[in-house]
Amino acid sequence: MKIVKAIAIGAMALALAACDQQGGFGGAGTKQTIGTVGGAVAGGLAGSQIGGGSGRLWATGAGVLLGALVGSEIGKSLDRADQAYLGQTTYNALETGRTGQPVQWRNPDSGNYGTVTPQAAQQYSGQTCREYSQTIYVEGQSQTAYGTACRQPDGSWQIRN
Repeated sequence: MKIVKAIAIGAMALALAACDQQGGFGGAGTKQTIGTVGGAVAGGLAGSQIGGGSGRLWATGAGVLLGALVGSEIGKSLDRADQAYLGQTTYNALETGRTGQPVQWRNPDSGNYGTVTPQAAQQYSGQTCREYSQTIYVEGQSQTAYGTACRQPDGSWQIRN
């Protein structure tokens, strides 16, 4: 189950970064395509880091499929403003959020909303890191992903998985 969570958050992060409000060539179809491809790439990369031998091959394939699915759904549904609300809320939750307490965001224009719930900070290889969950509601349907982010020397948070 932890493998699926890691793949899902990696795919979600890349898919969110790849989404474009204008869709590059004119609309939601392109946003969905970018999200699908970005999610597949992220999922494949995450899967390739798991296991060894034929197990790694299976994990990579599963990562590509799961990443493409998650990326497609997010890519077709979140616009640039949604991404900005989610990104700022994620930063605030990681930076100052109380352990286990959801931090909410809402885009009044699209009606999409969600929460980011940080967990206790931990030290990994000299970095401060926090596990967190994100739940996004698009047209009444929820999508949840889990991950870990670590503080960088410049004060930003980088998603580890």
